[in-house]
Amino acid sequence: MANRWLRPEVYPLFAAVGAAVGICGFQLVRNICINPEVRVTKENRAAGVLENFAEGEKYAEHFLRKYVRNKAPEIMPSINSFFTDPK
Repeated sequence: MANRWLRPEVYPLFAAVGAAVGICGFQLVRNICINPEVRVTKENRAAGVLENFAEGEKYAEHFLRKYVRNKAPEIMPSINSFFTDPK
């Protein structure tokens, strides 16, 4: 029975589903742990609406967003410029 499901053809499917579950899990943990709008404990929920803009800015402006902010939205810029820029 296990041989039916563990064929080499399904390994890419397992990898894709595993990557999707990993990304979802990462985002869930990130939101629960460091999102300023998510409050898990009863004491934090009793605080009501906090106007802590610095913490929200720190959460929204993470390293990856700062890194790609001034980059061109291209996957392979050298190949794109080779085919699009006239010489």
